Amino acid sequence: MNIPCILIPVLAGLICGILGYLLGKMNSKNDDSLSASLQADLDACKAHTKNLNTRISNLEAELAAKPKASPQSFAATAPLILFDSESAFAILGKKVKENDLKIVEGIGPKIEALLNSAGITSWQALSEASTEKLQSILDAGGENYAIHNPSTWPKQALLAYQGKWQELKDWQENLLGGKE
Repeated sequence: MNIPCILIPVLAGLICGILGYLLGKMNSKNDDSLSASLQADLDACKAHTKNLNTRISNLEAELAAKPKASPQSFAATAPLILFDSESAFAILGKKVKENDLKIVEGIGPKIEALLNSAGITSWQALSEASTEKLQSILDAGGENYAIHNPSTWPKQALLAYQGKWQELKDWQENLLGGKE
């Protein structure tokens, strides 16, 4: 029997075993740095979310403190705005139907159906809806809708209602999924 043929595999196995043992020891020094890093990132995200929610609450409180015009006074002072599909097409480059809520960045067919079932069927109605009302409609729609942020929807709807297509287009180019 040839001794080198037996000795080489035994030595290779022994060396691999020792290296595996040493590498295992090096990696198992109770080093939870990855876990700690992920936990720190999670805590930072939670703190950021809390700060954003506080800012939203403060802005909503400021908005609630402002005097609101009654719907009757708005109707009396608001001019009747006629929809011009040609100018919308010329600026947006796509055919737009009057009161199509999907023209608002962040609103798709399913969210439009939710809003329609809640009585918001026009750009004017959407522009007059509060962010809180829109968020409650989304929350009632379920988890898939509650993640959307409707804070820019009333302003976009107002621009569409007023026929300010270029302003709407410019603003939407800076939005990501309906968010600033």
